[in-house]
Amino acid sequence: MKRSALFFSRLAVKGAGIGAMLMLSVSAGQAQSGPFAGFDGSWNGSGTVTLSDGSSERIRCRATYRVNGGNALSQTLRCASDSYKFDLSSNVTSQGDNVSGNWSEASRGINGNLNGRAGGGQIDVFVEAAGFAASITLTTRGNRQSVSINSKGEIRDVRINMVKG
Repeated sequence: MKRSALFFSRLAVKGAGIGAMLMLSVSAGQAQSGPFAGFDGSWNGSGTVTLSDGSSERIRCRATYRVNGGNALSQTLRCASDSYKFDLSSNVTSQGDNVSGNWSEASRGINGNLNGRAGGGQIDVFVEAAGFAASITLTTRGNRQSVSINSKGEIRDVRINMVKG
């Protein structure tokens, strides 16, 4: 009897382990579906920022994305150069390919709304606030991401290439 009890005990432990692995793979699959698939995690990289006076500087950046349920995304993007920095946060939700949400830039104390489209590893949005508007494109392919910001304000152009991890 002890031998059969031990056998069933081991079988139950193996079954629980397989069940847990299946649940994790389903959860990971759900997190990677939808318009924000591939964005979740931490990213680091560098690029250039061009200011309204035409000057251009190298910039270092780090970003964190949290995907919730496949249709909601929270993002922080912090960048700094020798003389310039910005600290951007956003919360975005999707309805199909359409995305909307809000954003803020902490170092300047501004915030506003965003609208656009997402899918296939790319997010294209237009952000607005009082006295500021910009187009932002985020493109993710595997563990590489590019960020492009274009505006008519103090920051004219930002180009960043990042790697996940």
